Amino acid sequence: MKQIVVLDGYALNPGDLSWEGLEALGKVTVYDRTPESLVVERARDAEIVLTNKSVLSAAAIAALPKLEYIGVIATGYNVVDIAAAKERDIPVTNVPAYSTSAVAQLTFALILELCHHVGAHSEAVHQGRWSSSKDFSFWDFPLVELEGKVLGIVGLGQIGQAVARIGLAFGMQVIAHHKHPERDKMDGVRFVDLATCFREADVVSLHTPMSAANKEFVNAALLDTMQRGAFLINTSRGGLINEADLAAALRSGRISGAGVDVLSTEPPPADHPLIGAPNMLITPHIAWATAAARGRLLSAVTDNLAAFLSGRVKNCVNS
Repeated sequence: MKQIVVLDGYALNPGDLSWEGLEALGKVTVYDRTPESLVVERARDAEIVLTNKSVLSAAAIAALPKLEYIGVIATGYNVVDIAAAKERDIPVTNVPAYSTSAVAQLTFALILELCHHVGAHSEAVHQGRWSSSKDFSFWDFPLVELEGKVLGIVGLGQIGQAVARIGLAFGMQVIAHHKHPERDKMDGVRFVDLATCFREADVVSLHTPMSAANKEFVNAALLDTMQRGAFLINTSRGGLINEADLAAALRSGRISGAGVDVLSTEPPPADHPLIGAPNMLITPHIAWATAAARGRLLSAVTDNLAAFLSGRVKNCVNS
């Protein structure tokens, strides 16, 4: 029976899902979290290692002679030294597209909160302000209607397309900056260059993978081209934005608001520049974490491993 070690299972399954499918494939040991210093100790006897954020470096892979398979419990796989695994003929698998609907949904939750400030207005009512109001209605922030506004999407992959469909349903005009406009044509979406996307959009939403080439590409110079009433949304990767520049743009009123589910450092330090910035919504990397999405993720991780144990490799990123 194969020894299966899950290095950091808590985020995926804090107790509301079942490990039964995985347990049918071998002897499973699940750790809630594993720091890099304990990876080798905990995975020493395992043929199968599953990880989400725990790092499997080249040194760790070299120190695990029994290791046969690495399954990443996510779409991104930068926590694994892919080249080192390939040298050992160890397949590394990931799970693409499990969270598309969930991420698109949170993207619009952030947009709609910036438009109506539902949480703040509800809190005002609970504080008694409506009861003591002289009028039947009051609002503390400008209320924004999305119909006719321009939604600019950077990266029109599966999640970007899902966001575009929601934008179109709201009656928005949708433009997109994308590497493959011919391959990924979409009715109702006009492809533009990056500068045009930021200049014309009332809402810019980032849905592009992060690379060395686009690290902090959203900086002061690009933010300065946006419309003064515009919103910026990021549910992709925190490192796409120069966060100090975004905080400055919000404080100066250069843009009207921003909503992010990701930061460059997670969890962030208490003095992170975006914490406390005006009209700045920050959620703690939850877009992927609906019960439905996590269920799909666990099922796909299990299917990937079952395929490997049956002699074929599925969703391999280092073949």
